[in-house]
Amino acid sequence: MSLFVASLNSGSNGNCYYVGNEHEAVLVDVGISCRETEARMARLGLSMRKVKAIFISHEHSDHISGVTVLAKKYQIPVYITGLTLLHGGLRLDEDLAIEFIAEQVVQIGDLTITPFLKLHDAAHPHSFTVACCGIKVGVFTDLGAVCENLVQHFQQCHAAFLEANYDEEMLERGKYPYHLKRRIRSGKGHLSNKQALQLFMDYRPAYMSHLFLSHLSKDNNCPELVQNLFNTHSRGTKIVVASRYQESAIYHISGLGAPVFAPLVSLQTSLF
Repeated sequence: MSLFVASLNSGSNGNCYYVGNEHEAVLVDVGISCRETEARMARLGLSMRKVKAIFISHEHSDHISGVTVLAKKYQIPVYITGLTLLHGGLRLDEDLAIEFIAEQVVQIGDLTITPFLKLHDAAHPHSFTVACCGIKVGVFTDLGAVCENLVQHFQQCHAAFLEANYDEEMLERGKYPYHLKRRIRSGKGHLSNKQALQLFMDYRPAYMSHLFLSHLSKDNNCPELVQNLFNTHSRGTKIVVASRYQESAIYHISGLGAPVFAPLVSLQTSLF
């Protein structure tokens, strides 16, 4: 069995990532509106009926702004920590809010989701891996630094969404005020292109077929720049830059150790 992944949006204007198999799927974060989530999934031919759970990484608005409406409309359980729920001010139906604990796996059909703590300036931030039949995909964004948790999970992934938020020179020369630059560069801010590349070069497993560069800054990064940077060191891994303006294609993660892309006719089902 394979996993199918797509970025529905990636950036400070909203984050939402789809990971699933032929029968069920999960969303990691819903930082775009319910309507936009539906529209983007419809354009990809993905069915909302397959989404069995939503996992929330932390309470910042670009990760939670659409979750309440989407969860209520489709009665999708939301896995979220108590601190994230509190600090996010989310009004989820009580029966839809389910607390998770770091490193304790959650089973959604054949999907195994593992949350783990990360470094970010939020109340209780987590990243996730989603696994099925030996295939593992990571969703690693909003990272202040490369920590042991991140390294441990990254080096097990057949594919990963990895933050490459800013180019160091562009941030330094840019218009952001000093306090914001300091926050971004802090150990609980965001990961630079250089930091993300170092993680990839040092800990990329030989079987990693896809790397999705995610959460790029609009003002302090350039998709072409980071694409070229990682292509130089890709060693057979397909490098994809996730857009802040539109959904990606659907990618098939087969676990065979070679880049695979397919339009996935088998998933061309009705949204409703």
